[in-house]
Parts: sequence; C-alpha cells; structure tokens
Amino acid sequence: MPKIIQLSQHVANLIAAGEVVERPASVVKELLENAVDAGASKVTIEIKDGGMTFLRVTDNGCGMSPEDAKTAFLRHATSKLRTAEDLAAIGTMGFRGEALAAIASVSRIDLMTKTPGSISGFDLHLEAGQITDEAEIGCPDGTTIVIRDLFFNTPARMKFMKADTVEAGRVTAAVHMQALAHPEVAFTYLRDGKQMLSTPGSGNLEDAVYCVYGRECAKMAKVDSRWEGYRLTGFVSKPTDARPSRNLQTFFVNDRPVRSKLLIAALEEAYRNQLMVGKFPACVLHLRLPANAVDVNVHPAKTEVKFLSEKAVFDCVHYGVLAALNAQSDRPQVQFKAPPAPPAPAAKPAAPKQESFFRTMNAEEFRNFSAAMQDAPQPKPAAAAATYHAVESQHSLPVRDSAAAPIVTPPPVKPMPMPEAPAIPEVTEQAALEMPPETPWRMVGELYNSYILVEQGEDAFLIDKHAAHERILFEKLKSNQEAISSQMLLTPVSVRLSAEAAAELLNNTSLLLELGFEIEEFGDNTILVRQIPMDLDTGDAADALEALAADLLNGRREKTDTVRDELLHTVACKAAIKAGWISDDKELLELVRQVMSREDLKYCPHGRPICISLSKKQLEKQFKRA
Repeated sequence: MPKIIQLSQHVANLIAAGEVVERPASVVKELLENAVDAGASKVTIEIKDGGMTFLRVTDNGCGMSPEDAKTAFLRHATSKLRTAEDLAAIGTMGFRGEALAAIASVSRIDLMTKTPGSISGFDLHLEAGQITDEAEIGCPDGTTIVIRDLFFNTPARMKFMKADTVEAGRVTAAVHMQALAHPEVAFTYLRDGKQMLSTPGSGNLEDAVYCVYGRECAKMAKVDSRWEGYRLTGFVSKPTDARPSRNLQTFFVNDRPVRSKLLIAALEEAYRNQLMVGKFPACVLHLRLPANAVDVNVHPAKTEVKFLSEKAVFDCVHYGVLAALNAQSDRPQVQFKAPPAPPAPAAKPAAPKQESFFRTMNAEEFRNFSAAMQDAPQPKPAAAAATYHAVESQHSLPVRDSAAAPIVTPPPVKPMPMPEAPAIPEVTEQAALEMPPETPWRMVGELYNSYILVEQGEDAFLIDKHAAHERILFEKLKSNQEAISSQMLLTPVSVRLSAEAAAELLNNTSLLLELGFEIEEFGDNTILVRQIPMDLDTGDAADALEALAADLLNGRREKTDTVRDELLHTVACKAAIKAGWISDDKELLELVRQVMSREDLKYCPHGRPICISLSKKQLEKQFKRA
C-alpha cells in the first residue's frame, strides 16, 4: 500500500476549488454573497469572455483593513462564525471560509479595499493563492475584486468549460438570483461592456422581479401569508400562464437561493387539477423562518437545505400559494349601467288586471279551468278544409236545399281523361352486387371529446386521440430524413427565457437551424424567432423553444439525431389535435383506422399508452353478469 502523506496547502486548495468553484458563475455567487454580508447597498458586476478572462465585482460595503484582507484568502478564515453554537443559527450568506481561498488558488486576483474613515485603501495581488504584491492606494469605500484567467493552472478543469455565451448566461442567471434574493441592494451588471441588468435597490421585491423578468411579472399573483411563525412572500404565475419547464421556479430560504424538492412539491400541489400535463408554474418565493429551523450547511455551495419541520414548510408554501391563486379573478368584472328612466307618461285609467296564463294554478282553479274549456264552442274548420268538403260533396253526395226541397240528383259529370300510365319494364333477375368486406371494427363514438370508443368482436377499445395523432405525426416527421421544412414568419416572434436557457439556445443556432428554427439575440434574455418548422403553429413556437432549451440544459445533446427526435416530439405534440377539442367524425375515423391497422402505434412519443382495451367479460363482471 502506498505511503500516506499529508497534502500540501496548494493541492488542498485546488480540491476545495473543485467543490466550490465549478465555473465563473460560482465565483460570482460567492463574491456577491460576500458583498451583501459586507452591508453593500450598491454592487456592480462586470465580465468579459463569459467571465473566464475578466470578472470584477465592486461594492460599497464596509471594506477590510490590510490585515483582514490578507487573512481573508486563508482557508477557514471568516468573520461570520466564532463558536460551534453559531452553526446552529446562521444568518449570513457566505460563511464556510473556503470560497476566497479556493478562488485564489485557480486564478489571478487583484483586491482593492477601504474601510469608511480610513485615509487610504489597500491593494493586494495574488497568483495561484500566493500574495505577490501589496501596496497602499487611494480608492473609494468598499471592496473591488478582480478575477483574471480563471483555471489558468488547472487545464483539466478548463477543458470542461462551455462556450463563452453559455458561461455568460450562467453568470447572468447567478446575478439575477442575487437580485431577486436581495431587492434592497442595487445591482448593475455589464457583460462585454453592455449593461444587462440594473435594479433600483428599493427593497420592493416586485421592482426586482420586474427588472429580471420584465412585463411577465404583471401576470403573476402576489403571495403573502404566514403559517406557524413562517412567512411566505413573492409571486407565482397564474394557471393560464404555466411554462413547459421548471426553469423559472425560484425559491429563497432566508434570502438564500436554494433547490428543494419539498418546496417544488408544495408549490405544484397548490396547482393540482389546474394545469395541463407537461406544464409547470413559475414563481419567485421567499420563505422566512427562524435560523435554527433550517440547516444550510449541508452542501458546499449552500444550495441545498434541511428543514426542522418539513410538514410545516410544505403547508406554509402549499396553502400560501393556494390562497394567492384563489384570490385571483380571471373573469373580468362587468358592470352594467342601467339606462336612464323615460319620462313618466300621462295618467291613464287603470286597465283591468289580467292574470298570466302561464301562472301556477291550484287544484280548484285547474278543475274550473278544465270545465270551462269543455263547455267552450269548438273551433270552426279552416276555410281550405270547408272548400275541400264542399267540392267533394258536389261530386258524390246528394244536396238538400235550405227549404227542405226534394232531393235533386245532379247531372253526371264527364270524367276527365287520365294520362297513360308509363310502360312497366320487364322484371329481370338482379345482378349480384359486390359488397365491401365486413369491417372488423366499429367506431361507436367519443367520450369527453378525448377518447374514441371502438368495438371489435367481444372487445372494446378506448383510443386517446391526442396521443394517437401525436404518434402518427411523429412517425411521419421522423421518416422524412431530409431537412425539416421550415416557414419564414412575416412577423418575428419574441420569446423571453431565463438567462441560461437563452444562452443555451444562442450557443446552438446551427443545430436549431437544422431543426427548422432561425433565431437571433434580441437582448434582455429575449430571442427573436424568424423561422419555425412547417408543422409547428406560430403560437406554439415559444413553448417548443423553451422545452428544447430545457433538454439542452439537462444534457440531452449527445447526438444530433437525439436532439432532433426531442424536437420532433415537441413539434408533434404541439401540432396534434388536443384532448377536449371537438373533432370531426372523419378525423376520428381516420385515427381509428390507423391505430387499428398499424402495429407501431402503441405509445405516444412521451411513453403514454395510445389505446387500452376492455373485454366483454370484464364489462359483464362489473355488472355482476359473469
């Protein structure tokens, strides 16, 4: 067995960097948390080349003394913890004491800092974690830290970095997260010299949400509730504005951005029976609870937490969101204004009161009414009927005059010539008709405008018309190995996405072009769509692109064919007839014909069954006949 040795400080720092510093976005997160903990009210972030070559964070916080500045880059150095008991109630963002040491070990750093009241500031230069230069300088109050050449001494980590646009998108997402976590801080973010974000720092969460998501926040419902000492505030999307992915679900626990399956489950439970399958709510939710009721020290990047009472947290989020949704009225309030009253007419003698014929009668009234109807004179025959009987009597019956004269027989009437009857063709033996073969199945009808009922022998089948049509379209699109046909839009469609999703799509424009999409950057996390696949409706382009971005972010990029199939899934799903739509009988009959005749139509592209069967024996068993 090899001899056990203690690692050097530099190697230990590199290992720590692997846990804390994954990419430039990780560096931005740590530096912004330190700026917030320093009491900054204004923070400026600047990056170039996705943050790989240049990254600067400037704040107006409390700054550091020269001694503290040098100590800050040592491992396990922190100003936020003093005793072990402090770990039970952590109220600050950064506290592990490893972030600055880990960042310094894989980059070149310039630090300028000054405390309020000091005559001068302090400048420090580090390379690979070692201080190489320090000096006294003039600078404003606060701290400015510049990170250059990230991962310059770890080529193994460098090769795993994505394109600059992707890394910049993740930095943008990290800045957005901090802006939403701390609306009381004014954040300014510049990427390659262009301002991408500016928040007012008013302390109003709605202002921060508007700066990050734009007008989308106007469609969101406000949440503000309390539950057993916990408080939930923020905004959630209405059920009609659900998204095709969870990319816009943002949770904060005591102002710390976290990922939590518990919070996601509680959120989506509030939307039960209100969302279509495959749709997800968007949210910006702040959960505040006592510091000793949550453990934030379970992940190196502090993005996962544990709750002391998961049930209380679940109920707080669930019922808080549910109350916000129930308070929303999606139906406009229409107020009808009564027309002006006409002038009163001149007084007239009171008319006799007329009772309504359709009023309800009691038994006595009904008996009197029936007797009166029986005694009433019978209606006279209609004029046409009287004329008919008079003419008929002239030709068939004797007529008696009004003075009781003897019966007079009228003269005979000359019969009118009858037209010759057409010749009756000879009856020949009927030729044998060729009858079509008997259909082995029969379409009975449709249930709930969603499921087609088919009878075949002693079996009944229920066909999901959306799943069937979706699979048929998918197979049709997939069988065409040529380039996907596209349609150029007369009016480009703007699609607003999360920063990461927009960056991922813009980094894959050539792939999207193969799939029928032509997009370009429109700024402010918005892309402009100029061309879409021929089989995709214009109204579904935004959902299709967001779903595709989610797949790319989740790593589904192994092969072009794989991504193509994912897109074809989305196109087929959006273009297929939907459950609940009223369909023509011819459409339904064609779907049944294909499903009943093809062996490959068993599941939709998402894995849901297309057809289920119910035998006669199963049905009779339900009716206790078997």
